[in-house]
Amino acid sequence: MTEFALQLLSLFSIGFLGSGHCLVMCGGMASALQLSMTGSSATRRTELQLLLSLGRLTTYSLLGALVAGFGALLLASLGLALFWLKLLSGLLLLAMALYLARLWFGLNQLERAGALLWRHIQPVAKRLMPLNSRRKALAYGLCWGFLPCGLVYSALGWALASGELLSGACLMLAFGAGTLPSILLSGGAATLLSRFKNHTQVRACAALLLGIYAIYLIWLALAPRFF
Repeated sequence: MTEFALQLLSLFSIGFLGSGHCLVMCGGMASALQLSMTGSSATRRTELQLLLSLGRLTTYSLLGALVAGFGALLLASLGLALFWLKLLSGLLLLAMALYLARLWFGLNQLERAGALLWRHIQPVAKRLMPLNSRRKALAYGLCWGFLPCGLVYSALGWALASGELLSGACLMLAFGAGTLPSILLSGGAATLLSRFKNHTQVRACAALLLGIYAIYLIWLALAPRFF
């Protein structure tokens, strides 16, 4: 498996295992959206939910491409070495591993910065309610992608470290895809999935694997300069 494929798998895993945090942030919103679909058929509600997720993942991918392009521009304009972006990638992965292990929650602090942007987007999202059309569902999903979330911002930092538009978009798409099961499932299936993800051994194993890969990335960044 190539290094980039491992990065995609890592971000998918982070999205999947960290989506308990997403439910805390998005659970109330998801419930409100469900209520706004009251009266629609089951097929119609499923269609609208899929469009919501398509919008959210589209925003994630566009933001990933944007910050990756910014990273490439930063390298070119300031003459920075790719070493710094690779090191940032490894450090962010290590931070996410610590979060999944519930040893350090510093990522939550990133949400404060994102809240400033969300204040401007939230009124736009509210005007789209109720979600009674495909256009509204997709547009609301695009807004939803800007909801403040420390895990999202950390994943964006990893996209920044990729230094390539397409790579950044793919990394954020993988992260978003990992969050889909928790957001789309409901009832008993969601409860079982939540229990599995929150099992101590599952989280510990995932955090350990991510931590090992983070140290590996940091080593790849540092080795050429110091060894």
